[in-house]
Amino acid sequence: MRALPAALVVACLALPSLVHASALRCDNKLVSEGSSKADALAKCGEPVSRETKTQYVTNKARTGTRDASRYDEAATEVTTSTTVEEWTYNFGPNRLMQTAIFRDGRLVEVRSGSYGY
Repeated sequence: MRALPAALVVACLALPSLVHASALRCDNKLVSEGSSKADALAKCGEPVSRETKTQYVTNKARTGTRDASRYDEAATEVTTSTTVEEWTYNFGPNRLMQTAIFRDGRLVEVRSGSYGY
């Protein structure tokens, strides 16, 4: 019977880490998903490296008219570009390096790397 409450306590302690899966923690400050690059700079300072790339996405949209005698359909392609930046933070040898990924200036993902140096 004692194992169930202990498992429940462990599960509850793990919940906060799951809630902020895409958050960057800098000392006692948190940069959450959707935050701007300016917010990350203010809370975490300059990253050790920055990479910028442009991604292009092409979508096809079908347009058409339908009446009793015929069905006309055409495809229209729309290409949009997105700027993606990857900022890498090195918090020292006791913490994992963190890569913050910004899409069009907003934080969308945080990835952990190896231990810092």
